[in-house]
Amino acid sequence: MSRHEEKKKSIVFIIFGILLSIVLVAFTGALIYQIYKLQVLPDKILIPGILAIILFGLILLLVLNFCTHGIVSKIIYSFLVIAICVVYGFGNFYLYSTSKTLTTVTTQSNKAKNTVSVIAMNSSSMEDVKSLEGAKLGVLTNIGKESTEKSLKDIKKNKVTYTKSDYDNVPSLIKALYDGEVDAVVLNEAYRSNVCDIEEYANFNNETKVIHKTVYYTKENSSSLAVSDITSKPFNILISGNDSFGSLDENSRSDVDMLVTINPVTSTILLTSIPRDSYVTEVCDDYACNYGVTDKLTHTGMYGVDTTKDTIENLLDIEINYVYRVNFTSMINIVDALGGVDVTVPEGMAVSKFYTNSNLEGVHEGENHLDGKRALAYSRERKAYLDGDVQRARNQQQVLQAMFKKATSPEIIKNYVNLLNALIGAFDTNMTTDEITSFIKYQIQASPKWKFEQFVLKGDNDLRVSPELGSEVSVVILYDSYISIAHDKIQAVLDGKSSDTVEAQEDTPAGTLSEEEIEAQIQYGLMTEAPIEEEGSEIYYGN
Repeated sequence: MSRHEEKKKSIVFIIFGILLSIVLVAFTGALIYQIYKLQVLPDKILIPGILAIILFGLILLLVLNFCTHGIVSKIIYSFLVIAICVVYGFGNFYLYSTSKTLTTVTTQSNKAKNTVSVIAMNSSSMEDVKSLEGAKLGVLTNIGKESTEKSLKDIKKNKVTYTKSDYDNVPSLIKALYDGEVDAVVLNEAYRSNVCDIEEYANFNNETKVIHKTVYYTKENSSSLAVSDITSKPFNILISGNDSFGSLDENSRSDVDMLVTINPVTSTILLTSIPRDSYVTEVCDDYACNYGVTDKLTHTGMYGVDTTKDTIENLLDIEINYVYRVNFTSMINIVDALGGVDVTVPEGMAVSKFYTNSNLEGVHEGENHLDGKRALAYSRERKAYLDGDVQRARNQQQVLQAMFKKATSPEIIKNYVNLLNALIGAFDTNMTTDEITSFIKYQIQASPKWKFEQFVLKGDNDLRVSPELGSEVSVVILYDSYISIAHDKIQAVLDGKSSDTVEAQEDTPAGTLSEEEIEAQIQYGLMTEAPIEEEGSEIYYGN
């Protein structure tokens, strides 16, 4: 090789080295920025870590540009720098995705979505709002007045003429549709699940169609009662899981209501579950709900998560610092992103099939590995258990613990990006990004061994009038003693004690029901049948 060719190759490598150096500097700077911006690393790790990244980058730059002479060393160090750039690139992507996810779940619109539908039977020839010309339209008079008025005003814009028939409650409205007394009905989508809970209309979703929709938004105050330092002060979180398949901001029944009391000093987490059918006094700051009436807790979600929060605060005489609003069906995506979860089913609590989704395999005694669909079905199952709603609450607590355990294990690294994607749209919260990152930083630095404690409120089953439906429904009349115990257990954890210091009545699983026993309870009205119905790719859960 001539001297000229050698010189030419040397110049090419110098240019290549400079370009590669610029890329390395850019990737290094971006990585340091993302690490500092996210603020999840403790200072004792953050500062040395950043200095180490800078020092390592400088060494690579010096070696690449000044210490490589032979062709072999140039190739080796060039590949090394390229490899580091790739690693830093992935690091930037992971950290950016994490920051984006945290921003998404902590940014709330403070608006709640309300959807009102005009519904007709599938057998009807009606297809759109124009089909209402000359039709009989059923509406509710005393329930959901605002949503009905919004829908009728929207229909009016289409200049159709119809006859309006008034009904006092949801069951009579739907009966009129099925009996042919009216051609279509106006129904707030928040009431759809209530309709599916009625045995005669369990197939409501498959037997009817929506011919027109009206969407409007109401203001929602999601301010938090923040603690001064989330890593050293105890606090309460309300996890409210809606039962809709829509977006998180859509008002619907609160299918899950669980209080999470966290004391970071004692590393104690208390899970307190309240049956969704608890018959409680509705409370809301803005008086937009049926203030002061007694109804099922699940119905408070139709006025937004704030009404559920205010109602529970009033019930248990506590303060709730933060709210996590969860689209409960999004558990499927989260659990799958985690690679599934493991739950241990106690002796006598095996379920051969889920009544919430009979297409899925049940659970056996001992350890079970559940994917997303089975985890959701297990969390919603109640008909198979003698203890019904109480056992469902236990199952929900068990699945939540399993998810927490999996998410804080080293195994999460390989599923990290999938988990981030699953979390977007799965929940939102009024906890700030800074508070969440502070808690993550605390977890990394202190590595606490969390102790989980559980409590489930109990009561007697009864039939009472639901003001939201205008008819009798199955409810749970909570025991006063259990309400008092729940308050005391929560306060004990907040005070730095174990909730076990508060004595409670023995609360053990009662076992499962056979298929014959379930059918008998349905027959005698002690249990409402709500089988699964499938429509396209969505699965609708009746109860």
